[in-house]
Amino acid sequence: MSRVPQGPSRRLLLAGALAGLSAAVTGCSADSAASTSGGSKQLRIGYFAFPSGDLIVKDRKLLEKALPEYTIKWIKFDSGASVNQAFIGKSLDIAALGSSPFARGVSGSSPIPYKVAWILDVAGENEALVARKATGITDVAGLKGKKIATPFASTSHYSLLAALEAAGLSASNVQLIDLQPQPILAAWQRGDIDAAYVWLPTLDELRKTGNQLTSSKEIGAAGKPTLDLAVVSDELIARDPKAIAAWRKAQAEALRLLKSDPQGSVEAVAAEINISAADAKAQLAQGVFLTPEQVVSADWLGSDSGPGKLLTYVTDTAAFLADQKQIEAAPSKDAVRKAFYLEGLSDVLK
Repeated sequence: MSRVPQGPSRRLLLAGALAGLSAAVTGCSADSAASTSGGSKQLRIGYFAFPSGDLIVKDRKLLEKALPEYTIKWIKFDSGASVNQAFIGKSLDIAALGSSPFARGVSGSSPIPYKVAWILDVAGENEALVARKATGITDVAGLKGKKIATPFASTSHYSLLAALEAAGLSASNVQLIDLQPQPILAAWQRGDIDAAYVWLPTLDELRKTGNQLTSSKEIGAAGKPTLDLAVVSDELIARDPKAIAAWRKAQAEALRLLKSDPQGSVEAVAAEINISAADAKAQLAQGVFLTPEQVVSADWLGSDSGPGKLLTYVTDTAAFLADQKQIEAAPSKDAVRKAFYLEGLSDVLK
């Protein structure tokens, strides 16, 4: 769901950060890096209104229960690009972030000062490319010359580029439009765009009058997976690793609840997104949620002893973005490795 970095993309995001962040960021920027208020400790957490364990942690107040002496401030974001801007502005301690925005954020000579510390989910059918039925388009190749909207510097943007490449098209063969999820829906309803690559819940609205051409599940199976990660600021790592440990355990509990208490999980997500339980159940079914044991395995994030395959996924994502001229140059695998925070990760299984 986005990041900053080198080249035009980094300059654009830096300019956005200086011009003013989103309303959510503006509301939290005054808190400063001290993260204290009235003598109590504070954690500023960025999240998306997107079905995941993150919403269960928030709704069930798992973190507040684990850290009663802290003030937990949840800040809603629409895309990873805004999250990256907020970290540049030192307005967040922890946040959800897509693997593509993260790859951008750790690229360049001045990587954003954060590190990946958890995996929230693996993109499945919950992110997809849909064309308006009125266009008559039924495959990706049919998008040549058409207007396609997606949030730039997001996992959807990355997957869209991968889908175009697989269909023998390049970004220059279509008209790409940078829009956030809600504006995408409005543009779709007006007929201003022909197709869009976006995530839930907006995606489900588009499906009502559109044809799905491909999904992140299909693109991932073809070798370009995307994930929703969680990152922590370097400042928090240095200042309060115990808070990170508690947050990880809360996230692990949420992943377990998705398996052990599916109905309760549905109710939590429905409450947080303000949708029906039936819709929440359907949306959760489209995601791929790992167990805590899988998260800390060599197949995914890794453990205290070293990074897992996520290191390769992020490195490959950055290389692809460089090939697509989305960033000036891809970081080395060693550079990406430095943006992994694995200390104490295995403790979530205790």
